[in-house]
Amino acid sequence: MTDFLFYGDTERSAAMRHELPVSIGDPFLLGIVDGRTHVMASPLERTRIGAAAPDAVLHDIAGLGFGELLESGMSFNELDLELASRAAAAMGMTEAMVDPEMPVAVADRLRSDGLVLHPDHEAIAARRRVKSAAELAGIRRAQAAAEAGMSAAAAVLRQAVPDGERLTLEAEVLTAESVRAVLRGACQRRGAPASPDVIVASVWQGYGHEAGSGPLPANLPIAIDVWPRDEPSGCWADMTRTFVVGEIADTVRAQEILVREALERARQAVRPGVTGRELHALVCEVFESAGHRTQRTGPGEDPNEGFQFGLGHGVGLTVHEDPALGQTGHGKLVAGDVIAIEPGLWQRDIGEVRFEDLLLVTEDGCETLTAYPYELTP
Repeated sequence: MTDFLFYGDTERSAAMRHELPVSIGDPFLLGIVDGRTHVMASPLERTRIGAAAPDAVLHDIAGLGFGELLESGMSFNELDLELASRAAAAMGMTEAMVDPEMPVAVADRLRSDGLVLHPDHEAIAARRRVKSAAELAGIRRAQAAAEAGMSAAAAVLRQAVPDGERLTLEAEVLTAESVRAVLRGACQRRGAPASPDVIVASVWQGYGHEAGSGPLPANLPIAIDVWPRDEPSGCWADMTRTFVVGEIADTVRAQEILVREALERARQAVRPGVTGRELHALVCEVFESAGHRTQRTGPGEDPNEGFQFGLGHGVGLTVHEDPALGQTGHGKLVAGDVIAIEPGLWQRDIGEVRFEDLLLVTEDGCETLTAYPYELTP
């Protein structure tokens, strides 16, 4: 049986949060030895660790010589490395798969002790592809918060009016910042704060992950992409909708129709055994057949024109995780994966129309976790 070894804290290490579902902000060593969890435990965390993982073997730092090390003259970092070394020995660890994100200093120390470490992203990521019941519940709560945030943003846009090329609200210019603030407030109230850089953007604000700032346009697509994090579980959701306030041009309607077709074609194909690359190809075929360039064909004169990104990504304890849904998506989907699919089309004079849904891969297909309309009119 393969052993695994992790080092870090469960706020920043998704791999460790999956193994030990409790928020611990200080780094520690965690091992899986012969299938059983071992944890280097501080007295400050012992009760919470025991409640979250009652079958785990706890290696108290007092028993590892913490008191004597405090008086040894070691620096804090030296002491931390010595405790990790002693904990690994106490766990009986000799060879293990490790997360490539393990700190170099920790890996170097353990290897100098004689441990054989094998950094393996695929092996570590595979352990959390199938979401636990608690993680899935957290994702559903985060998705509900995302929809609350989107509804709040749409309500602001619904009150806005075109004033020349710009939108105004109560005679004031409507900005990306003001819409974002309302959206984030709604997510926060649902217990899933959204990042400060959630996207409220149009062709005026830029392309890709540009968050957007300044006035919002009338008669042009405004893409809103929100990814809130459920606080109790540490799990994320991710969704995008596109709105137009004012006149919807035929060219924008054409974008909308193609993007919806691409989204539905991908959704219908999601099932265990299909690869992310295959799903991406289905979407590329929709856009290419309509004369648009894709990541598969490469860009034209404008590097952003068409569909120049992947179809999506896994979502869970990080907002972007395995499986990949693009040209590098060679791995097969498994039941229990949660994925975001987000086809979109960018045109230089119009901007982007994009829709993004969250899906749970089931034994015979998928369940859509997103419950929000696609209408361009907010």
